[in-house]
Amino acid sequence: MSSAKRFECIEECSQCCVEREYYPSVEFGKIGVLILPEEKKKIEELARKENLEINILPRIGVSDSEDEEPEVLAYQLMGIEENGNTCPFLDTASDARSPHGGFTCKIYDQRPLACRAYPVIESQPLELDSKCKFCKECGQADSNLESELESLIQIKNKMNSSKPYVWRYATGIGDNKNSNLIQRGWQKS
Repeated sequence: MSSAKRFECIEECSQCCVEREYYPSVEFGKIGVLILPEEKKKIEELARKENLEINILPRIGVSDSEDEEPEVLAYQLMGIEENGNTCPFLDTASDARSPHGGFTCKIYDQRPLACRAYPVIESQPLELDSKCKFCKECGQADSNLESELESLIQIKNKMNSSKPYVWRYATGIGDNKNSNLIQRGWQKS
């Protein structure tokens, strides 16, 4: 009988804080870290304390009609690079390193729920992000993901709405080669 495979960050990895993806397609631009409305003010205050400029955009909205301005269910914290990569709270300038040797997070103890949930992206059945370096190198983890699962469930509970129209915000951010495809603003899902 094999023992459970525990999740742990791969040595010197900070990939989840650096690389951003186009989602759900290139036209929507690269996405940022999901920030719930109740987390937005806290993240803005943490950025002020760290003397960081940040860019928070809407991410998901809902409305009762196509003509109505969407109510924001979630925001997104964009990366600091022109192409949308690299979280502004990732300390790439100092020699400080996390316990696994990657760059440190300036707000690790106060990071958003989405960061706390990573690499869990689905709870039923348990699914980890295939882009996570651990998942690529070690396969699927099957233990010690309780706090990540709890964070994901909290996010899912906050995203429930009875409004019939769901909107996604196109960030307008991405690689130069895709600039002619990327849109900006609310798009009906």
